[in-house]
Amino acid sequence: MTYIKTLNYQIRRFEKEDLSQVMDINLKCLPENYPSFFYMELYYSFPELFLVATDKNNKVVGYIIYRVETGFSSFGFFHGLVKKAHLISIAVLPEYRQNGIGTVLLKKSFPLLTEFYKCNECYLEVRTSNSRAIELYEKLGYKITKTTRSYYQDRESAYTMSIKII
Repeated sequence: MTYIKTLNYQIRRFEKEDLSQVMDINLKCLPENYPSFFYMELYYSFPELFLVATDKNNKVVGYIIYRVETGFSSFGFFHGLVKKAHLISIAVLPEYRQNGIGTVLLKKSFPLLTEFYKCNECYLEVRTSNSRAIELYEKLGYKITKTTRSYYQDRESAYTMSIKII
């Protein structure tokens, strides 16, 4: 198992025993919540793309999950069909934020997207009001490629942000 040290945190692949902690983080951090089978389906389908951040006591303090799809490029039809990673969810417990954990989760996942799944690009949806997340994604090279009105259940709009990774 590969570990990356970031301050006092480690990034590693999700393990089944992490599920309750990941679901708890999701409940505390995000208004969109998923049933346990959703997480496990993604884990079984794309195990290399489900990462967790743990503290020195092995407590899960953050996570990132992707799935892989084939579709038209987010950068125009002239690119044709491409393999795309869809960042489904990323979250870090509030008391652990501002330590670079989200950045490291994103950076650690990029090589995995190409190595294991040959993805050409990655995209995500983010609330238009979530300026801190948008700033983080832009810092890493993501561009806003689309706006979808009333995307979320509470009717807030979303930006689709995309990045070429090959």
